[in-house]
Amino acid sequence: MLEQTETILERLIAFPTISQDSNLEMMDWMADRLEALGARVELFGDETGTKANMFATIGPDMPGGIVLSGHSDVVPVTDQAWSSDPFTMLERDGLLYGRGTCDMKGFIAAALAMAEPLSQATLTRPVHLCFTHDEEIGCLGARALVPELKRRGYAPSIAIVGEPTEMRIIEGHKGCCEYTCRFHGLEGHGSSPDHGVNAVDYAVRYVTRLMQLAEALKGRAPEGSRFDPPWTTVNVGRLSGGVAHNVIPGLAEIDWEMRPVQPGDAEFVKDALHAYVETELLPAMRATHPAARIDTTVIGEVAGLEPMEDNAARDLIAQLTGQNEASVVPFGTEAGLFQEMGMSVVLCGPGSIAQAHKPDEFVARGQLSQCLDMLQGLTRSITA
Repeated sequence: MLEQTETILERLIAFPTISQDSNLEMMDWMADRLEALGARVELFGDETGTKANMFATIGPDMPGGIVLSGHSDVVPVTDQAWSSDPFTMLERDGLLYGRGTCDMKGFIAAALAMAEPLSQATLTRPVHLCFTHDEEIGCLGARALVPELKRRGYAPSIAIVGEPTEMRIIEGHKGCCEYTCRFHGLEGHGSSPDHGVNAVDYAVRYVTRLMQLAEALKGRAPEGSRFDPPWTTVNVGRLSGGVAHNVIPGLAEIDWEMRPVQPGDAEFVKDALHAYVETELLPAMRATHPAARIDTTVIGEVAGLEPMEDNAARDLIAQLTGQNEASVVPFGTEAGLFQEMGMSVVLCGPGSIAQAHKPDEFVARGQLSQCLDMLQGLTRSITA
C-alpha cells in the first residue's frame, strides 16, 4: 500500500496546482481514478471555470458518513531556492521531496490509495473524499462547497482533515482572516510632496496602527489559552507601491492577516482600524485630494476549529492511533467550515507544518505509513 501511495503522490506532485492556476487537470485525473473504482464523484466548478472542488462517495447512500478532506492547491515556488524540481518528486534518505508533499498531497495520495480497499469492502457507513481548491488563499473552495453540500442534503457526521500534524491529533485551531487594502492617493513630482497624496506614506501609517493593535491583542489573550502564542496574531504579508524615487506614489497595497483566538478580537481590530481610517487617514488624504480613498477587500474570514468536549472524530482517531492527547495549533484550515456544517472534526495527517511553504518541502515515508495504518484501521472499523 505504501508503494502505491508513493506512486500516486508522485503523480499529484507533477500537477503544478499553485493557487493562482487551474486545478482541473488534477481533479479530472482523480475523478477518473475514483470512478473506475465505482465511487460516486461530483465536481463543482467555480465561477471562472478554471477551478473545481470534488466530493466523492464510496459505500452506502445514507447520512452519518466520514469525510476525508484535503486541499488540492499549493503555495508558489517563486524566488525559493529549491535544490531540485519542485514538481518532480524526489526520494532521498526516506524523505519524499516536492511542492505539496506534506501540505497536503501526501494525505490525498493516502486517501486515494485507500479508495480501492474501501470500494471492495462492505461498508456500514459512507466514506466521502472531499478535495477543494484555493485553501491557501482564503479557503475559497470549501467556503463555496459547504453551502452546496448543505443544499443537497449531505449530512456526514465526522470529518478528518489531513493537514500536516505529524499524525498528532489536533482538535482546535485559530481562525484566519485575510484582507487586502488599497490606498488611492495623488501622484506628483517628488520635489513637491505637499502637492500630492503619498499612498505609500498612508499605507505605512495604517501598518503602524495595525502593529499597535497587534501589541494590544497580547493583553487580550484568554486565560488558560492552549494556543502558541496564546493571543490573536496579526501579520503584514506584503506592502507595495511606487514606481520611482522621484514620483509621489498614487497607489499602494497591503496584504495582511489576523488569526483570532476568540471572535471579539476580530471585531476589536476591525472597529479600531475603521475609526482610524475615518477620523484620521481619510480626512488627511482628502484635504489635498478629495477623491482619495482606501478600499478594503475581504479575501477570507474563516472560523477557527473550536475544541469540543464531545468530539466523535477526535475519539475515533484516538482509538485508531492509540494516542491519549489532543492538541491545538495556530495555523488555520477548512476544519471550522465543516464544524459549522454540524460535523465532529479533527486534524490528523502526515508531515510537519514546519516543512510547509518552504523550499525542499518533504514528507517522511514513515509518516505516510502511519497515515495508511490509520486509514486501514478506519476501514476495518466501518466494515460489516
